[in-house]
Amino acid sequence: MARLSGKVALVTGAASGLGAATARRLAKDGAAVLLTDRDLAGEDVAASIASDGGQAAFRLHDVTSHSDWAAAVEHAVTDFGRLDILVNNAGVAGGRHELMDHSYDAWRQILSVNLDGVFLGLRHAGPRIAASNPNGGGSVINLSSILGKVGMAGAAAYCASKGGVVLLTKAAALEWAPLGIRVNSVHPGFIDTPMVAGALAEREDGNEMRVALMAAHPLGNRFGVPREIADAIAFLASDEASFITGAELVVDGGFTAQ
Repeated sequence: MARLSGKVALVTGAASGLGAATARRLAKDGAAVLLTDRDLAGEDVAASIASDGGQAAFRLHDVTSHSDWAAAVEHAVTDFGRLDILVNNAGVAGGRHELMDHSYDAWRQILSVNLDGVFLGLRHAGPRIAASNPNGGGSVINLSSILGKVGMAGAAAYCASKGGVVLLTKAAALEWAPLGIRVNSVHPGFIDTPMVAGALAEREDGNEMRVALMAAHPLGNRFGVPREIADAIAFLASDEASFITGAELVVDGGFTAQ
């Protein structure tokens, strides 16, 4: 498949999990991909894409930093000549926090990555996507979550951040529709990634919680796998989704259908 041939994508949080799977899928579909992350393991992911015949590069990137965003976008354009696709994937779980004693510092840290990072991505990448696609055709995919649609005790900051991503996405979709840039959000259920595994490992009842969460996904009573999210993102990035903007694509095995 080469449905993204000639396109250039920037994927944040691409060193592991959903970001790595997405970078691999976009490259498989023909896109040149700049992977960014705070984790140098992203270099290995980019190298593995290149060894499989794809085009990929890696850059260290803190999504809460204006200067890092400016440099990452410039890097994509310098290396590959243009920018067409932005996948705002980087995020943090932030641990369990009860509202009665939730620290403001912890609140801000979660919001700064999960919501402010998406805003900065739109702010810095948007003009370059528009310049690369004067006749339309750009695509932005923001990673929200099922916890941007339903609440969970102990995850107020995470829920607030992912809920914010939903309406930020819709506002951007309306602003950029005249430019032909589509902006959509993807809402994964619980996916078998290092972030989910780490969050469960921090809990004393982590094993029991894992079993309960799996059972809450009617389709297969399991966690999703990164490829299933990457496939959804690749669809939204492609021209197959040319009449879709401001949408919420839920990939959750039926979790939120209950």
